[in-house]
Amino acid sequence: MKKIAISLLILCGIFSTSFVYASNTSNVLDNEMTSQLVEIKEKSKKELEDYQEAYGNEAYGFTAYMLAKIRIYSIPLCFIGIAVGAIWQYVIGIRKLDVHDRGLFLIVSFVTIFVICQVLPLIFAIVVKGWRG
Repeated sequence: MKKIAISLLILCGIFSTSFVYASNTSNVLDNEMTSQLVEIKEKSKKELEDYQEAYGNEAYGFTAYMLAKIRIYSIPLCFIGIAVGAIWQYVIGIRKLDVHDRGLFLIVSFVTIFVICQVLPLIFAIVVKGWRG
């Protein structure tokens, strides 16, 4: 009985699939979507140029721009990592003591990464603008 039910589910899955054919890519994106992508590109180019003007060098400006992006995106990623570590330590670690230490290791690691990602742009700005002149 189980074999018949599983085979019927597989057959239903096979027959319910549909085929997707490739179409012309110019029709996929609207003009509105294309204009939004162009606006995002121009905004990021302008932001990069502002950093290059502020630091007076193309390499320093690009580095400051990338550090600023890392600083922004590290916040949610590190909070997710800390939450996963807390779940490993306090939820799963209560039942299995060998996993308890893994959760603490994850929490400490993500807090360290978070602090480094938040402080590194400040240190870079102080060193480059302060000591370089």
